[in-house]
Amino acid sequence: MYDLIVIGGGSGGVRAARIASLHGAKVALVEEYRMGGTCVIRGCVPKKLMVYASRFPTEFEEARGFGWTVGRSEFDWALLKANRDREVARLEAVYRGNLEKAGVDIYQGSARLIDRKQVAVGDDHVLTGRVILIATGAQPVHDSQLKGHELCIDSNQFFLLSDQPKRVVVQGAGYVALELACILKNLGSDVHVVYRGARVLRGFDAELQGHLETELTQSGLKLHPNKLITEVQECSDGLSVLLDNGDRLEVDAVLKAIGRRPRTDNLGLERVGIALGPQGAIPVDAFSRSVVPNIYAVGDVTNRVNLTPMAIREGQAFADNVFGRATATVDHSLVPTAVFTTPEIGTVGLTEEEALKTFPELDVYTTHFRPMKATLSGHHSKMFMKLLVDRQSDRVVGFHAIGPDTGEMAQLMGVALQLKATKASLDATLAVHPTAAEELVTMRHPTRRHAVAVQP
Repeated sequence: MYDLIVIGGGSGGVRAARIASLHGAKVALVEEYRMGGTCVIRGCVPKKLMVYASRFPTEFEEARGFGWTVGRSEFDWALLKANRDREVARLEAVYRGNLEKAGVDIYQGSARLIDRKQVAVGDDHVLTGRVILIATGAQPVHDSQLKGHELCIDSNQFFLLSDQPKRVVVQGAGYVALELACILKNLGSDVHVVYRGARVLRGFDAELQGHLETELTQSGLKLHPNKLITEVQECSDGLSVLLDNGDRLEVDAVLKAIGRRPRTDNLGLERVGIALGPQGAIPVDAFSRSVVPNIYAVGDVTNRVNLTPMAIREGQAFADNVFGRATATVDHSLVPTAVFTTPEIGTVGLTEEEALKTFPELDVYTTHFRPMKATLSGHHSKMFMKLLVDRQSDRVVGFHAIGPDTGEMAQLMGVALQLKATKASLDATLAVHPTAAEELVTMRHPTRRHAVAVQP
């Protein structure tokens, strides 16, 4: 009998299992693939390594403006893949080793619930546990209605490509789609991005969306808003992609990145009375508890905030609450995040559209400038930064930026917003010069001021 059975060896499940074991619980973890989940195996880590690789061509070009003569440069996709996969394997071993050091029993295989306390692992084992935690994450959405969908690849399969496709259609305009599109484009592929909406990055600040679209277009990405793929066919020279406006694109690969959904298939949830919520998510309360008192869920499988740091935070809170006698809940309202397009995005807090619903007297500070490096390199890219301030309290309620290292800025601005920093506190902070981040403490005058409408 285990005190805890964790289903899923991703970031949330591993953290929960390790912390629960350190609290003295007897813990089993079941994973059918590799330890580390989406983030380590086919997400954040391998993606960021490829983002680094994709930025070197621009850096080689920029070097000329600083007096460097750069010789012939050649890119080897296979070498990058081999080095990247070796690092992923190292990290997986670290995850596995940390679990073993903590005393967690690891079972390899697919898991399904038999009842509220029993979990079957493949065809060979049945585990019994007092508490069960489901942390199976999410998986790419597949549009099986699309004619020729079997000819496409998803974001998981992207990391299995042995050769670089030179002509690509990316379907989708969320952060995964755009990040992978930028990687391919900057490594030399011809890339079309097809998406059904009018703007990229649905749900992000509208002004930020506009600046990113301009930057992506200037970089050479071909954007196709308000379009749908109606058919994918094999042709003599690769694949032929038909759009709903009649356009046809000839490419080597079609990458579908139209979202991810909770991975709840074949878990046996119906056996224990857990009805799935929207998009197949497991509904949970503030303590990550499902409708079955001893069954919990954390991470993307709950479809709350689908980010690795949030899964880790939820897993930690679960273990501390259930086995460490804490009573902590996780705040899902203030989430710093980065989008590793090129240029990248950093954001935390409310968008301007969201802020106006709560803070109608809103001051908006923006700045748009050429970064110092570009003055000699001649690169076209410009930075954009935006602060949203509630005029009544002077509190900063949103930060949005696009440009080099803005993901790093978002982490630190997240601390400031968590502490309820005011605009006056930013103004009182000495600038670090010359940096791009100094703009955050030198924006003195609002670009625009929203006010409550006066009734006639």
